[in-house]
Amino acid sequence: MKSNVKIALFDLDNTLIGGDSDYLWGKFLCKNGHVDARFHMDEHQRFYDAYRAGTLDVHEFLRFQLAPLAENEAKTLEAWRSRYFAEIIEPLILPKACALLDEHRQQDHVLLIITATNRFLTGPIASAFGVQHLIASEPEIIDGRYTGQVSGTPSYGDGKVIRYHAWLEENNLHAEESWFYSDSHNDLPLLEEVSHPVAVDPDMILRKEAETRGWPIISLR
Repeated sequence: MKSNVKIALFDLDNTLIGGDSDYLWGKFLCKNGHVDARFHMDEHQRFYDAYRAGTLDVHEFLRFQLAPLAENEAKTLEAWRSRYFAEIIEPLILPKACALLDEHRQQDHVLLIITATNRFLTGPIASAFGVQHLIASEPEIIDGRYTGQVSGTPSYGDGKVIRYHAWLEENNLHAEESWFYSDSHNDLPLLEEVSHPVAVDPDMILRKEAETRGWPIISLR
């Protein structure tokens, strides 16, 4: 028998943190000479513009984003990530986001971060928030090395709904009540799925949708 629970889901980038973790990772790699800076930033900007417009090819983007993982040794990647987290991510953790997580935590809600950004980058961020459950795009690993490919369904757009339902099944859970907090219109499929959709510092498209549908609009900035 499934356990009935109340679940609070949170997007990560530009929701719980005041920036986009994969875009900032790209800038970090460029600044420190780990990738071809001009090519990488031009491509990253192209993908970011497509994301904001709702036209992103997530598989193409993930092949681009995960390439540096395949091209470098694990110890090197971990050292880069530690510095990136300390220098870039920690200053972007929003106090109001921590307070919102605590509010749900105090009500014994299950906390779940669900993000299109890959687990290599987002695992430490979820841990910093004290959130045990994370759904992220999964980099493929074979024989202990990243291949540069994504494993399974990316958690983006409709993929977030697919991954969320799979996670419920894997954990033998039934959501009797659910919240989802997001800034992006790309998350409309999952926002429509939960019982309490909340727009957080939303982009213009999501703000219009939230106003039309009577969804709460909040700011964590």
